[in-house]
Amino acid sequence: MKILPLFFLLLIAIPGFSQDADDASAPDSKPKGDEKKIEEEESDFKDNVSITSHKGTFGGVAMDYTATAGTMVIKKDEEDPQAAIFYTAYTKDGLDDLTKRPIVFCFNGGPGSASVWLHLGGFGPKRVQMNPDGTMPAPPFSLGPNPESLLGAADLVFVDPVTTGFSRTEKLEDAKKFHSFEGDLDSIAEFIRLYTTRNNRWLSPKFLAGESYGAFRVAGLSEVLHRKYGLYLNGLVLVSGVLGFDTLMGSDLADISFLPAMTEVAAWHGKLEGDLANDGKKRRAEVETFSKGEYASALLQGAKLDPAKKTELAEKISGYIGLDADLIERLNLRVSTTRFREELLRDTGEILGRFDARIKGRDADLAGNRPWFDPSYSAVYGPFASTLKDYLRRELKFESDRTYEILTSKVRPWDYSNSFVGQPVDVTPKLASALSENPYLKIMVNCGYQDLATPYTGITHSLDHLEIAPEYRDNISFTFYEGGHMMYTIEESNVQWNKDVANFVRQNSGSAKAE
Repeated sequence: MKILPLFFLLLIAIPGFSQDADDASAPDSKPKGDEKKIEEEESDFKDNVSITSHKGTFGGVAMDYTATAGTMVIKKDEEDPQAAIFYTAYTKDGLDDLTKRPIVFCFNGGPGSASVWLHLGGFGPKRVQMNPDGTMPAPPFSLGPNPESLLGAADLVFVDPVTTGFSRTEKLEDAKKFHSFEGDLDSIAEFIRLYTTRNNRWLSPKFLAGESYGAFRVAGLSEVLHRKYGLYLNGLVLVSGVLGFDTLMGSDLADISFLPAMTEVAAWHGKLEGDLANDGKKRRAEVETFSKGEYASALLQGAKLDPAKKTELAEKISGYIGLDADLIERLNLRVSTTRFREELLRDTGEILGRFDARIKGRDADLAGNRPWFDPSYSAVYGPFASTLKDYLRRELKFESDRTYEILTSKVRPWDYSNSFVGQPVDVTPKLASALSENPYLKIMVNCGYQDLATPYTGITHSLDHLEIAPEYRDNISFTFYEGGHMMYTIEESNVQWNKDVANFVRQNSGSAKAE
């Protein structure tokens, strides 16, 4: 099995991971001349929070709640570098017994992404106002209520890892110590421990939610929190996640994982026929069986595959993904998502999004083999960046002249070397350990069908190969939605998703009856 080069393993995130130059992160930027001045003005390294009171109605129930936006300084001992972790917490008011109120710590991915996407797209009490189908509205952008917010079922803490959002190290040169698989887990685990201690939440039902690389992060955190602090979790919510990088690129498995997602995209854009076009359940069953069977067997044969069989399979794959059979055969039956996004709607001159392949765009290179940009990322970057910066300062009263890093490349290179020496980058062993030692841990997996960043069959494959006792497999559940990596940008999917996660939290809060 191949070990992936480190520079391929940077997962940008709203989301997933970037295999293309056009998918490179688009960090929030500020003129370089201001940066030194800002660092000097904010060199007083200490906790800095703003606390405000709010009202909302979630799941039809009115609620008073408190928002806390600010930084918490973490430092384990005198020799460790300090970091100020930025977070936004929402807690229900008027509770005497916090042991009955679940709490969910939420993360996006990247590495290099702030938690703005889950915060203002899905779980938070306010939501960016996109068009109902998840496409971008005309600016100026706005926030509105999120009536099905998970806040109706649990307190929420949205956390920005070091160098994302407003999170920083005391000394700039120390930042790289946090830009690694282990450094990230240790710093976030310390934040959770400290937040839990200071806010008397040790006996509250506790959950972690992570999107994309955030799912990779929380799977690792489940083991670290258990091992280092005795902090046992009730559940994990893995949103559009990845657990093993071999499901994304660098292996036959990656091609197998992406084929069903391409089929869903082709069906969405009207490129399939018959039952494949009209019966989603039958379509997915057929294509998933083909990808793990006949297609997988052919890829394993490589150059030894019989030419006649290769031609036959190219025709079959053409029927599944809507591309020309001759092209598929010339590509040796391996169609990259980059090529697929460029080719599927070539007749109309349109390219597809990577994070959400329902969304279309146009570039100037009609003869190219790869899109110039990701129209699905462009659709969300402006609305989320603008509303977050306004919301923090105007409504949550947190003031800072720092650049809020929405999605930054400053965490590169992300270091996996200490944890995955001579083996694929795969966090499932840590997840298996946490689940084996805490058999009450429940895992919920949320996937969008049209996600070409982290395909839904990738994470299902990883979990199907999780080395746990057979009886623990009932601890794992799946939900699927129309949409891409951020399926919650679609109004209908967001409503159902929040309801599904709220039910998961309520059902798995232990002996306590969640309030």
